[in-house]
Amino acid sequence: MNRTLTCILCPNGCELEVVYEGNEVQSVSGNKCPKGAGYAEQEIKNPMRNIASSVKLEEGSMPLVSVRLTGPIPKAKIMDVMAEIRSASVTAPVKIGDVVIADVLGLGVDVVATRNVGRRS
Repeated sequence: MNRTLTCILCPNGCELEVVYEGNEVQSVSGNKCPKGAGYAEQEIKNPMRNIASSVKLEEGSMPLVSVRLTGPIPKAKIMDVMAEIRSASVTAPVKIGDVVIADVLGLGVDVVATRNVGRRS
């Protein structure tokens, strides 16, 4: 099979042509740096994504606090992780880097705050 991907690992944004059979990459062309071949292989074998979202904030000066994952997760788990994030809440104050959900779904990544939010006055 053939698939066209746009590499996101560097600013070049190379358009990659990937030839693969099942989960095995036969060839990658169009990459201007070695990162492109690795990205293509990862996308074919086990696509990974990162998430940025927000979590409900109790007693905060704002109703939500922005969060992100500490690393990528399998693309197939995005909806499950988002369900966990939607059901979570945290009490103010919150600082950047505070762990909101530790080891979400046992995937080895945490959900952490990306903004400082104080208590409501």
